[in-house]
Amino acid sequence: MGDILIGTCSWTDRALVAGGWYPPGSRDPEGRLRYYAERFPVVEVDATYYALPTARRSRLWAERTPRGFTFDVKAYSLLTGHPTRAGTLPPGLRPPGLPGRSVRGADLGPAAVREVWDAFIAGVEPLRRADRLGSVLLQYPPWFTPGRGAWERLARARELAGDLPLTVEFRHREWLSDPCLDDTLALLREHGMALAAVDTAQGLPTSLPPVTEVTNRRRAVVRFHGRSRAWGTGSKEDRFRHHYTRAELAPWVGRVRRLAEEAGAVHVLFNNCCADAAVSAAALMRELVAADR
Repeated sequence: MGDILIGTCSWTDRALVAGGWYPPGSRDPEGRLRYYAERFPVVEVDATYYALPTARRSRLWAERTPRGFTFDVKAYSLLTGHPTRAGTLPPGLRPPGLPGRSVRGADLGPAAVREVWDAFIAGVEPLRRADRLGSVLLQYPPWFTPGRGAWERLARARELAGDLPLTVEFRHREWLSDPCLDDTLALLREHGMALAAVDTAQGLPTSLPPVTEVTNRRRAVVRFHGRSRAWGTGSKEDRFRHHYTRAELAPWVGRVRRLAEEAGAVHVLFNNCCADAAVSAAALMRELVAADR
């Protein structure tokens, strides 16, 4: 049976910081991370989606957490085909114009994208050396749909990422539905990538089926986005505003345990970031998993 690690998709979310979960004396960057790491064994870093990680910051994260703590790191937006602010690119790769301008990998060319990957890898290397790196999350956008071009992009990401552990989250349901599902799972297994299972509201055009399949024996990942009816359409706050109940999480306990029977570790991460909703849900899930032993 693999380890089941339960945590949240951020420890720095503004709503969490403002919501009073962190006590006095633990409200600076170092204090917040140390306080979080005393309570949960894993966290996802979302800041690396908006700006490339730096080795200095990764080194500090490693120093401020105990042995055995795990960081899952979200890939920089440009690496998964999302629009990216030009000002967040390495200086030598920034196109002329306003730093707030949005660019994509296709605007830069293959050589520049390789440089961005190299910068990302260097930025997370201190986490890997400290045995703190769990996985790098490649969260692809809703317009990333199955087909030869997408398959080639996944293969290219695997190549450019070197031996980084990769987890893939799809935001278009076609990847996770018949007739594409078997091909999706086979492709991920071929490239040694884990599939991120997701929990979202169902019955919406943007809903995603909660496929729980192990495609990499070392790890499995489950991300809980909440059950908001604004999923896929509302503001960030509206999309993820949800307080999980015991009844909503209980059916997931068996699914998570089945994943742990096949994978060396299962990372269960809550992304319903609204005040303390994510940390509360993570604590509840931990209670439910412990009670099921």
